[in-house]
Amino acid sequence: MSEPIDAAHHRRGLLITGLGGLALSFDIPLIRSADGEVWSLLAVRSLCTFAVALIAWVVLNKFLGRKIALVPGKAGLLAGLFYGLGSFTFLLSVFNTATANVVFIVAFTSMFAAILSWVFLKERPSNATLVTMALMVCGVGLIVHDGLKSGNFFGDAMAVCSALMLASAITVSRASGKDMGLVPLATAIFPAIIGYLLSPADGLAIAHPGWIMFDGLIMIPLAFFCLATGPRYLSAPEVGMFYLLETILAPLWIWIVFMEVPTSQTLIGGAVLILALVGHSVWQMRKKAAVDASNEFPFTG
Repeated sequence: MSEPIDAAHHRRGLLITGLGGLALSFDIPLIRSADGEVWSLLAVRSLCTFAVALIAWVVLNKFLGRKIALVPGKAGLLAGLFYGLGSFTFLLSVFNTATANVVFIVAFTSMFAAILSWVFLKERPSNATLVTMALMVCGVGLIVHDGLKSGNFFGDAMAVCSALMLASAITVSRASGKDMGLVPLATAIFPAIIGYLLSPADGLAIAHPGWIMFDGLIMIPLAFFCLATGPRYLSAPEVGMFYLLETILAPLWIWIVFMEVPTSQTLIGGAVLILALVGHSVWQMRKKAAVDASNEFPFTG
């Protein structure tokens, strides 16, 4: 007996989106493995990602006949500016605080996006989302407070900025309604230029450039492509849960490879963030399932 179409469709979405979340979890370990100066790493990682965007754009437009703009208008430029600033602050956070702090704080992106949508798009979050926000603020507060005590406040602040920049890019994309699929890759040219200008005058300083090139050419484009494709098959809450793979797995990879053990306060704050996000996503999925069921059987009950 063949598998139902909807089940196969959903299974394909889980596989694609899961692959994207897994690929994203290797970003920080690969940055750390390259063992380089921060601006040099930013330049090479961003330039490689931009190169992939150009190749993808040529393939899509010239060979597959799909008319997709690299940067669609002013909205695309604004979203790209936010993506570029986000890459800039993300690298600074990686080099100035613990990996666990970075990924736990960046997990706050979804809640920043909800706040910005409320302010600028007049999309009021549900009461459940507001409760989740309050819990997540407590979790981030624990992590940042720990950063103050350990002298990592600058790195934690850059992680907060990175989450805010990414949320801003998502909000602009949502408001425009345009296809922004290539924007985060194409606008990587901005941090690439900044990184090159700020890198050492005697040349790029990277001990193992192969790792950062692999990250920029393969892992980052793969992660963005899979996670951007996920909503075609899965609900937004389900896709959002796969972003948590980086939050959970990146500190684990760093722990295994570099023996960097998170502090107990960071782990507690991270646990609060993850549980709040998982609980919110599960609630949204159950709510969506209930709505779908009522639409399918409108006269039951």
